Amino acid sequence: MNRLPLQAVLFDMDGTLVDTERLWWEAVEQVAGRPLTEEDRPEVLGRPVEYTAAWLAAITGTPVADLAETLHREFADRVRTGIVPRPGALALLDALAREGVPTALVTASPRAVADTVLDALGAERFAVSVTADDTPHTKPAPDPYLAACRALGVDPAVCVAVEDTETGVASAEAAGCAVLAVPSLAPIEAAPGRTVRASLAGVTVDRLRSLLPYRLRVMTWNLWYGGTKVRDHRAKQLKVVAETDVDVVALQETYGTAAGELAEALGWHHHSAGPNLGIISRFPITTVLGDPDVGFYGAAGARMAVGDQEVEVWTAHLDAEHYGPYEAEPLAHEEVRTGQLRDTLRRISGAAPVVLAGDFNSPSHLDRPDVEWPVTRAAQEAGFGDSFRQANPDAVRDPGHTWSPVHAHAEPQDRIDFVLHRGLRVLDSRTYVSGTPRTWPDVEDNDWPSDHAAVITTFSLGSGPGTV
Repeated sequence: MNRLPLQAVLFDMDGTLVDTERLWWEAVEQVAGRPLTEEDRPEVLGRPVEYTAAWLAAITGTPVADLAETLHREFADRVRTGIVPRPGALALLDALAREGVPTALVTASPRAVADTVLDALGAERFAVSVTADDTPHTKPAPDPYLAACRALGVDPAVCVAVEDTETGVASAEAAGCAVLAVPSLAPIEAAPGRTVRASLAGVTVDRLRSLLPYRLRVMTWNLWYGGTKVRDHRAKQLKVVAETDVDVVALQETYGTAAGELAEALGWHHHSAGPNLGIISRFPITTVLGDPDVGFYGAAGARMAVGDQEVEVWTAHLDAEHYGPYEAEPLAHEEVRTGQLRDTLRRISGAAPVVLAGDFNSPSHLDRPDVEWPVTRAAQEAGFGDSFRQANPDAVRDPGHTWSPVHAHAEPQDRIDFVLHRGLRVLDSRTYVSGTPRTWPDVEDNDWPSDHAAVITTFSLGSGPGTV
């Protein structure tokens, strides 16, 4: 079972790495001139100085700027004299350094306070630090964590954020990070994508890795007459699956037997449907879906267990006749393909997550805006995102052509193979062709045993926004 690789750990400061939440609490009490109560927690814990200053100003009538300056001074004085690392914090930072996992400090405190703490902890422990002074919005907005990820060059989905307050947890989760919550003064409830521990003591790097969501890497691949146009096609197909490290392959033109033969050789699971469609998966298939009597064109699906949740993957092959860009009236035959897709969409459950992949034999309306191509538009209207175009939004710079690496003469180069999805997060998507295929008819010794490029999309099963 493949989890996403841990690429960085992002630490909150106050109350997480150092025991400053109490110092901040004491500073606010000093400025407020009264003991704070449970009702005051949301206005104090995890909040930047300016927020708490504005809250006090509304109560006392004192100017916000004066209160902010006093809070800064009171808190900084306490930090300089009373900073104490939290149990397990330094040991975890050292373990991450030994394993080469970069770390960032992400705090709602101002730069002056953060630098004081960094001096005490060792600034060299952190590759990046982000403070309240560095982003337009601080916690609970996702901005600080997104800024840290950009600076590190990593995606939030492959990071663990360590936090001690609900405000900080909200910021990290909004950015798309997995969260380890170690509450300091106020309790935090466990939730999907969030683990709660009483302390950092005993937390290992492997434990942090285990908090990341599962990876789902899906490839769609038209095998081209089962691959039979190329010598040793089955061995070459197996080599492609191995070298791309995919988890699931949606197959078209299987010649009826390719899915079963590939799965058996790989030790994987499979679903074969009709003479043309198949799905192979390293994950167990729990349910087969779609029309059991599907013909050459149509779609078939399988529900599979990925970790502790289920994912639907569908493979579709739409009618190949009268390809739109060939025709004087480009949309004349699109109603046939659109009808086939709509039939597939009706068969797909409303549950998420789901992947719909395949050879649509139609361009995308996202690539050729001069024509309102209805097939991909229908999928979009049904709530499906185009993973390749989400990861590569510039259709001119990244055309993503899948038709055709071998049919070059008088052929339009187009993107007609798709990995669509609903309820998943796209980390990466690319086209794939091995070697440098010779063009038709001199194809029998090609390393690439197809006349389509494959599309490979890596998804995260965790929640969160799109790629940074």
